[in-house]
Amino acid sequence: MLGAASGALKALMDRVDKAASRFRPDSELSAVNTRAGSMVPVSRLLVDLVDVSLVAASNSGGAVDPTVGAAVVAAGYDSDIETVRTRLPKPAGRAVPAAGWQQVRLNRKIAMVGVPEGVSLDLGATAKAWTADRAALVLSKRHGCAVLVEIGGDLRAAGMPAEPWVIRVAEREGEEGVAVTLAHGGLTTSTRTARAWQTTTDHAHHIIDPRTGRPADGRWRTASVWAPTAVRANTFSTALIATGEAALGRLTLAGHPARLIAGDGEVTELSGWPSASRAA
Repeated sequence: MLGAASGALKALMDRVDKAASRFRPDSELSAVNTRAGSMVPVSRLLVDLVDVSLVAASNSGGAVDPTVGAAVVAAGYDSDIETVRTRLPKPAGRAVPAAGWQQVRLNRKIAMVGVPEGVSLDLGATAKAWTADRAALVLSKRHGCAVLVEIGGDLRAAGMPAEPWVIRVAEREGEEGVAVTLAHGGLTTSTRTARAWQTTTDHAHHIIDPRTGRPADGRWRTASVWAPTAVRANTFSTALIATGEAALGRLTLAGHPARLIAGDGEVTELSGWPSASRAA
């Protein structure tokens, strides 16, 4: 059963990659960006992924904005992260503030997507979390058991586990973190310390403040959030890094447990974030 579930997850991840990767010139997302200024026919999968990104943008007050594509490239994240890290440092390009998620045109009925000229979509903030959500729900129903899916720091638990899953929450893979248990819902960590690289003048990372078009430099370097879904958790964890204090009010209103690490290492736990021995 584990082999079949793993194969199904990999197949879904491959479909999402073909639809929404900005690193693949043959992806549907690349076609939308290349043909900016016109409506482009796309698959129902990309319709869903774009729709999710727009909901996240709305829920975050624009902090998680899919129109940061040009800004991410200008910051230097124009290839696979390992390539970006290992090549000779390049100067950062001119900052490109986000055009605004309201500029995206999505026709769900006939499956078409369009952005204005000069605008590029980047669905990295939501597509991975959506995949974790989708896989966990489908596999739990298909196999009749509890399922935990983790994709690059985005987790989703579905089903009814006999005992909660034990999760180590850390800033980077392999580092010592804090242990929590997760019985259901989504748990995500966003950080500006992992996908980072050197430019000729500074360090850069992949989380963009859409207001400035530059890598975020707010109060928190890492945010971990629990919510009913991985997409919702990721929306808030990304927003907290992207816009800092501006996102805190929305998180507080939502009441989702969170663990925030400031630039100096100070830890703040909010809304009932579990201690090391408590369930999320």
